[in-house]
Formats: sequence, C-alpha cells, structure tokens
Amino acid sequence: MFENVIKAPLLTRRFSLELRQEMAWYWQAMIITASLAAGVVISVLILMAAGVPAGELVNEFIVYTLLDAESLKSVLYQASPLIMVGLAGSLAFRARFWNLGLEGQMIFGAIAATGVAIFDIGPTSMRLVSMLIAGMLGGLAWAILPVALKIRWQVNEIVSTLMLNYIAANFLFHLLYGSWKDPKSAFPYSPQYETFERLPDIMSGISLSVPLALVISLIVLWYTVISRSSLYLKFVDKSPSVAIATGIPFTRVILFTVLMSGALAGLAGVMITAGQEGRLTHSFYNGYGFSGILIAFLARNNPLAAIATALLIALLFIAGQSLQVFYQIPFAMVQLIQAILVICVASSDFFIRHRIRRIASGAE
Repeated sequence: MFENVIKAPLLTRRFSLELRQEMAWYWQAMIITASLAAGVVISVLILMAAGVPAGELVNEFIVYTLLDAESLKSVLYQASPLIMVGLAGSLAFRARFWNLGLEGQMIFGAIAATGVAIFDIGPTSMRLVSMLIAGMLGGLAWAILPVALKIRWQVNEIVSTLMLNYIAANFLFHLLYGSWKDPKSAFPYSPQYETFERLPDIMSGISLSVPLALVISLIVLWYTVISRSSLYLKFVDKSPSVAIATGIPFTRVILFTVLMSGALAGLAGVMITAGQEGRLTHSFYNGYGFSGILIAFLARNNPLAAIATALLIALLFIAGQSLQVFYQIPFAMVQLIQAILVICVASSDFFIRHRIRRIASGAE
C-alpha cells in the first residue's frame, strides 16, 4: 500500500555554534545594555512581587534619590569606596590575577591608617595624608604574599587571597577586642578619630573622598589606556605566552599591577573608616569585596565604566535602605538584585563571544 507514495525532499535545519573572531565595540555595548535592561526588568518584577508599587520604585530610585540634593550626596559618598574597590578589582583582573582578597586588603589598609592615628605618627597638619599613605601601603603589603606565591610557585591566587581574608578579619578582631578597644565603651571598635584625622566635607558638603576617587580613577585610566604599561597589560591579558615570547616584562607587569590593586583596596578601607565610620570597626568591610568584583565584572575592567557602575551600585544601596525602612524589604533583596545583574551580564558574554548560524540542508 505504500508503493505509490512519492517521497518528497525533506528540508531540515540545523544550528551551529561558532566562536566570533571579533565584534565591534558598539555591538558589545548594545548587548551589555540589553542584558542590564533585562536584569532591571527582572529586579522590578521581584520588588513588585514583594509588595513595592511600580510607581514608588520610580520615586525611590530616581525622584527621591537622584533628584534630591542630600540623597545625591549620599550616593556620591557611598560610591567613593566602591569606585576604589572596583578599580582595584579591574586592575588585578586585567593582569589575569583573580584578586578575591579585596576585603583583606581593605582591612589592613584601615589597620595601618588607624595605627597612625592611635600612635600619633607625624604632625597633626599631615596626619590625614599620613593615614591615606599608610592605608595604601597596608593594602599593598597584604597583596604581596599571594602575588609572590603566584609568580614563584604558581599557587592559585583565588585560594590564597580568600584565605588571607580570614586571617585579616581575625587579626582585626584580635585588635578590636584587645588592645585597640575603645576604653570609653565595651564595643569592638577603636577610639574615635580626631577631627583632623577624618576626611572633611568640601564643595557644599561633598566629602573629600569624592574628588579623591575621581583623581585616582584618572590615574588608573592613564595607566591602563595611555601609558606604555597599558600595551603590556593587553598582551598579558590576551596571551601570556605571547607576552613572554616577545620580551614583555611579564612578571614585573603583574607584580606592579597587583600591588597597585592592593593599594587601592587599602585606600578604600581608609575612605570608609576615616570618612563614614570615624573609627575602625569590626564590620566596616562587609560586602565591599563582592561589590568590587561585581563592579569590575560589569565594567569589563574599564576604569570609566567602573565609575558608572559604582554609582549604580551606590544608588542601589541608598534606595535599598529606603525600601527597608518604608516597605520592610530585607537587605538580602538588594544582594539578590546584584546577583541578578551579574547573571544577566554573564549571559551577555555568551552572545559577544559566540554566534549561532542556521544551516539548511536537504535530505531525501
């Protein structure tokens, strides 16, 4: 009964996944922007499901935050240390060194600066400058060991930097529950800094940390884009073997870049203790390590993009505090939104690095 059936050609379609050789920067920007927009949409739906009206989200994130002078100052104030840790992460990642020890470097930067304050090192007129320099040296010193282990014995820096975070945190607790505890109270924090040891407000109440962060950003931009080292960093990032073969000072570039990363993380610690806290506390660094990695990842290790991303994260923090007060939204919701943004941007990397081609083939 099937002898008279005419077999027609069957058209089948297959899809092949191919690696892209390159993609224009504007296409990359469009894909990343679309992924961020998708993350924002998902975050808005989650917040609406948690009981926040859609209209109030616009008020909380734009009207009451960006269009209010005092709230905008708070965003800039919060963004300053975030810019520093974001730049710190970006620098290390450009050198193919996965620095997950940003919090440990922040801790030792703040410890070094607080030591200058407690022991009255240097004249009072230069005390704040001395604390900033000490903070950078403290963060730099805490980055020496993992980068040395990486260069000399190829020890995985992810493990070493993470473990050093725990050591730094416990050393901080040792100080604050011991000899550095404030004698006026039983709480685990250091004595309060003197007025001349704190970052002052300038320009209509804007903290000195804001212009300081912008100046440091310009220096990092020069190092990663304009200087001769920027070319070396590109080789180290794209192909370490080619960098070594062409005579680029591979070890020196990695060492200097990672130490600069540690110094910026240490400076971020001082910005928090000498700016926001006014003393060394036991939890000042919480969350900043993850935020620094998030900023570096979202900014694709670009210093200018890191500034914009840090402002976005600071806006999320400030608006999240308002949501906690008025809508009883837990802070974990803010962290969830951060995670959603990371997942969306990570997904966009697939479309940047790959393309899907449809192949038509006929079969009888």
